[in-house]
Parts: sequence; structure tokens; C-alpha cells
Amino acid sequence: MTAIEARGITKRYGATTALDDAGIALTSGETHALVGRNGAGKSTLVSILTGLQKADAGEVTFDGEPAPPPADRDAWRQKVACVYQKSTIIPTLTVGENLFLNRQQSRRGLIDWRGLRRRAGDLLDRYGVDIDPATVAGDLTVEQGQLVEIARALSFGAKFIILDEPTARLDAAAIERLFERMRDLRASGVTFLFISHHLQEVYEVCQRVTVFRDAKHVLTAPVDDLPHDDLVRAMTGDAPVVTSAGRSLADGGPVVLDVRKLSLADRYEDVDLEVRAGEMVGLIGSGSSGKNALAQTIAGLLRADSGTVTVAGRVPRPGSVPAALDAGLGYLPQDRHREGLVPLLSVAENATMTITNRLGPAGVTLPGRRRQAAVKMIDAYDIRTSGPDQPVSGLSGGNAQKVVLARALASDPRALVLVSPTAGVDVRSKLSLLGAVSDAAAAGTGVLIVSDELDDVRACDRVLVMFHGRIVHAAARGWDDASLIGAVEGVRSQPLEGGV
Repeated sequence: MTAIEARGITKRYGATTALDDAGIALTSGETHALVGRNGAGKSTLVSILTGLQKADAGEVTFDGEPAPPPADRDAWRQKVACVYQKSTIIPTLTVGENLFLNRQQSRRGLIDWRGLRRRAGDLLDRYGVDIDPATVAGDLTVEQGQLVEIARALSFGAKFIILDEPTARLDAAAIERLFERMRDLRASGVTFLFISHHLQEVYEVCQRVTVFRDAKHVLTAPVDDLPHDDLVRAMTGDAPVVTSAGRSLADGGPVVLDVRKLSLADRYEDVDLEVRAGEMVGLIGSGSSGKNALAQTIAGLLRADSGTVTVAGRVPRPGSVPAALDAGLGYLPQDRHREGLVPLLSVAENATMTITNRLGPAGVTLPGRRRQAAVKMIDAYDIRTSGPDQPVSGLSGGNAQKVVLARALASDPRALVLVSPTAGVDVRSKLSLLGAVSDAAAAGTGVLIVSDELDDVRACDRVLVMFHGRIVHAAARGWDDASLIGAVEGVRSQPLEGGV
């Protein structure tokens, strides 16, 4: 039985066609993937399926009935909900308050707080979410926040849930728990639209997949009948491109990033690592391994309790981002939205933040020089934008990430630290981003890639694994997935002897 269908959807923004006679149909109780490169039309379809925008042409139906009028938000909430990559939970409210926001019951004109907590507890128990309703939402993990958003959607009566890049910030164990919860809910009749750039997840959790390309519907097929290369070809419009391993191994260059006996309470302990000029080193581990906190410490965002970080022979002041940059470090943060970009500023302003001292005399930035520098970056990194003056908030995820990388490389850093560089970007953008990083290494920059994704570190000369705050495993290029995943999950849990 078709539970949700969008037929002949066309949506234009001025001269830009975001969707061109596109559509999708989901069967009740299935998990259906929607994939495509950034700009393919996925986000526009989601906004139409959730009633946030009205299509210029076409129709949306739920169980064969026309969708509610756009202004009837209560009716839409009873049909569909979307759990976005960026949480919509209000962090200063409790879990219970978030679950029943604007739906609080009152007694004699006062909110019945005890009743609200009881209702919230019953709702969370019903869907197997082990969270205290009195917990402040800002204290939740990403995984817990997503489960609360799913429970909130189901409390309205919605049986259609859209998950937009739900695994982008989860570790392997949390992803598997999410998938298990999805399977349980699907068995009870909940229908999922699963949007992801991680194609292996599509094959793991979805029954069918729909591909959009250039604002059009390309295909819908059972995942079991669609080989991986055919899916990539449908997304890109050409043969799949394989990441080249052609960069020669770094051999004997000077150490440009040297971490010694670095410790931070409850995050990591006695970490040693080094990266040489022209070398690419991967650092992987679960969400609780301490790898992200280690990267933030190297970049000056956190201050270690003990130990040293040396960049190109200089020891920057601990806990100082400007000092790390001055020493020759480039940094790409995990969350490009909160830490990597200033959304109201232009592409040019964002991309040149690290080199303003080069764009005019006496610290004064000359707009012409900034624009010239930005144009070169746009060309070098294939940033799809209307021009250097476009607000960076208007870029797709992959192109926004390219702006952050361009800024990190603009200062010609001796060492480059990247955290989850391809999170939330499409196949082509991943290849482009990783290609730019490989080019930087080939030119002599030492690169440390911190990621949950094995594909991010396949071109690395070495890969290190962190577990419970310590580096426990090191693998040279040519490693196999099973050995690294085993180390990530703690199969090998003894610290390595000596430096890495």
C-alpha cells in the first residue's frame, strides 16, 4: 500500500529549477532511501513533503488523500515529521517540555508540570527511549536528541518520519542502535524516508532507494537489485570515480606536528603522535574515544592539562587558536555550521579570514584583493557559487565545506588538522575535498585527518586508532577494514609502546 506519494513536483526559485517534474512513492512500513548529490533537489522535496513550501506544480498525498493546506500545521504534524541533521530541540528546556511544547495540560490555569513529566515518561517508555523527562535537553547526546525528536513526532500521530543525515554525528555503536530502533518502529507500521550520503547505510537499513540528479527523478529500485557502482553512476551521471592512491608515501620529511604526553581529564591521556611534512595520518575512533577533543586541543580550542603540541618547531600558547594559526596550523572543524562558517558573511569573507593580513596595508583589507583571492579559491576548489559575494548560507553542504577547507589552506599551513572533512557531503564533493587534501600533502603539508569514516583515511600513509582516550593501534597503508573496526570497538585495547 502506498503511504506517501509526491507526483509531478516542480519547484522554481526565480531562474533556478530546484525540482523538475520529480516524484517519490513510499510503501507503508518501509525504510526508503533518497540519495543524490548536493543540489539534486532532496532538501526541496523534504520541504514540500513537510508542508513548509508549496510546489509550483504536482501533488502530495498521504494514504491516497490530498495533503493538508500549507497553513494547517497541526494537520501536517499528524502526517509527517522530519528529524534534521541540525537538531530542532530547544536546549534550555527539559526533555518533557520539548516533547509537549505548546501542548501542556493545565489545571486551574496553571501548567500541570507533574502531569507533563508523567505523560513524557509514558511516551518515552512506549518507544523504548531510556531518558529521564526532567533532563535538560542541552545535556543530551546527539543520539538521545534524535530519539527524542522521533518520539515527539510519533506523539502527534505521525507515521511518516523523514531522517535527514541522521548518522552524520554518530559513532558506529550509536548508528547501529539507531538502525535497530528504526527496524522496530518499521515493524509497527512507521514509514521512514532516509536521506544519507553514506551509501553503505542505504544497503544496510533500506528496502528501496530513489535517486535524484539535477532536480529530476532518475530511478527507484530495490536496494538488493542495485549494485553499488550502478547507484553511484545514477547519482553522478557517469562512471563511478575511484579515489586514487597515486600520491607517493611520505618518507623522511621533517616533523611538522609533534604531540607529546598530551592529557585532558576525562577526554584522553598521555597521547603521543607525530606527522611529517607531506605525510597523511588518519585518526579514527568511536565518539567517546577522545579523538575530537584531541583535535580541538591541537587547534587551540581546548587547553590540555599536561603535555605539549609543537607545530613546525614552534610551541604555540596552549588554548589559543590565534597562536596555533600563527605557528602554521590549519584547522577544519567538525561542525561547519557552528564552528566553520559565519553564515551572514559572503563566500569571499569566509574564505579569506585567515589571510586578511595579506589583503592590504597595515591590517586594512582591500575589497578588490579579497575578491581576487576568493575568485582563485572558487576556481581551485570548484566551489559552486554565484560569485564571491554570495552569502555562504546559500551554499549546499559540500560547497560550504569546500569554503572552510579553502580558508584552512589559504595561509599555506605547515600542518593541517581536519575533523570529519566529508560529513554530510555527496560522493563527488567527497572526492573533490579529499583530492584537495591529498594535493596539499603532495605539496609538503603534514595532514592529520580525524574521522569516523574509513573512506576519509584510505589515502593516508598511516592510520591510528583511539580507544578510551589512548592510541591503541597503528596501521600502515594497505590495512583491512576488519582490523581497524575491531580496534575501534576495543578488540585491541592495550596502548602502543613508543611514539606513533
